Amino acid sequence: MSTTTFRVDGMTCGHCVRAVTEELTALPGVTDVTVDLVTGGSSPVTVTSDAPLDRSAVEAAVVEAGYAVTPTRSLL
Repeated sequence: MSTTTFRVDGMTCGHCVRAVTEELTALPGVTDVTVDLVTGGSSPVTVTSDAPLDRSAVEAAVVEAGYAVTPTRSLL
């Protein structure tokens, strides 16, 4: 079991949450998706899966739903 949390920009309502959840749930091995909606900000999205997910597959699913994964920042 693997759990990954990332942030998604642009979600504003329950419809947005459903769209992202639907796309992520369609990824092979995903068993659960939880979204903590931050209207107009970066919403934390937690994905539980049977194995670690490929970040590019997650990003593609979020883009398919019409949103963007917040880029990770280097702590230099």
